[in-house]
Amino acid sequence: MTVEVSPSGVTTPPAAPTVGGARLRVTRAETPRERLTFLTLPWKVYRNDPYWVPPLITERRDFIDKDKNPFFEHAEADYFIAWRGDEPVGTIAAFVNHAHNAFHNENIGFFGFFEVMPDREAAEALLETAAGWARNRGLTALRGPAQFSTNDECGLLVDGFDSPPMVLMTYNPRYYVDFIEGAGFTKAMDLYAYYIDTSMLGRRVEELPPKLVRIVNMLQERSEVKVRPVDMRRFDEEIERVKKVYNRAWERNWGFVPMTDAEIDQLARNLKPLIDPDIVFIAEVGDEPVGVSISLPNLNQPLLRAHPGPHPATVPLTLLRFLWYRRHIDAIRVFALGVIEGYRGHGIDALFYYHTAQAAYPKGYKWAEMSWILENNLMMNRGLQSLGGRVYKTYRFYEKRL
Repeated sequence: MTVEVSPSGVTTPPAAPTVGGARLRVTRAETPRERLTFLTLPWKVYRNDPYWVPPLITERRDFIDKDKNPFFEHAEADYFIAWRGDEPVGTIAAFVNHAHNAFHNENIGFFGFFEVMPDREAAEALLETAAGWARNRGLTALRGPAQFSTNDECGLLVDGFDSPPMVLMTYNPRYYVDFIEGAGFTKAMDLYAYYIDTSMLGRRVEELPPKLVRIVNMLQERSEVKVRPVDMRRFDEEIERVKKVYNRAWERNWGFVPMTDAEIDQLARNLKPLIDPDIVFIAEVGDEPVGVSISLPNLNQPLLRAHPGPHPATVPLTLLRFLWYRRHIDAIRVFALGVIEGYRGHGIDALFYYHTAQAAYPKGYKWAEMSWILENNLMMNRGLQSLGGRVYKTYRFYEKRL
């Protein structure tokens, strides 16, 4: 299908068939009202899906705002809506992350916010619109889904549709896989989410895996590395320590893009009220940070029960319900765990797992998701499997040459 974008921002597939008498068209979402339509379509797509966790619409509105999200200091994007008659049936964002292209020496664009009703033609038109947007800018490939980078929610769920997503992880209907692959996209990389029972690591020391006990004892007795929980009283100072580690620890990972100070500061502001400081750790040698482990309570559990509505006016009541249900969280997500080069392979990751589980289990956190892990990160995958972890969800980046 060939799709052309007119100067007015309207995209129309030539000779488009009709469904129920309504011709398909794709338009840019530019005004506040159009952006709200763009963001609220998921409430229509997932109307009867018990596992979809609705976001806070005000947070999503700020996230795509080019004046509020520091991502746009090094990126540009456009947002599109597919319509049948007066009914929105799909959305997509097309964007270029100049920081990604500079860091990886690539010339690619990305797509994200891909949501669509069970309408193959609409899906193809949206994906071709994003591809055309990228072609017009001289980009050589389109990769996704992501919103907006590997530092945010990314990847398409391709396996593990039988439970809700963990906090800050994606979710989508099964048919998206067929729509995206049918449009000529192929796998670029898989991302794994591991399930692990925290009782396996949070129980008495004598019941822990002997190998883990040996590593932990050796490191705690002989190593110059010390692991401590984050100090929320010195939050700003702690963030500066995390900055020293974050980009260095992940710089060689596929798809990783270093975060700017402004992006890290914004992420920290957003996470601060959500953090349980007992399960966030910093590894230090003397006074120098060499690793960080950030776990988050699974806030999707109370958010799913609070079930935010698609209109900003519903947010205050949603937050009250969220705070009520937050008391019943029983899972955590190991959101970020990294060690800088020179200290890898020394068992610091095992120390992080041990301290996290020892802190989490007594607080009622019964299980943890370790996510996401690149399929080609053999060391991390083997380590998690040795601790009894199993892959229970798989997410995929797709790519199409242009």
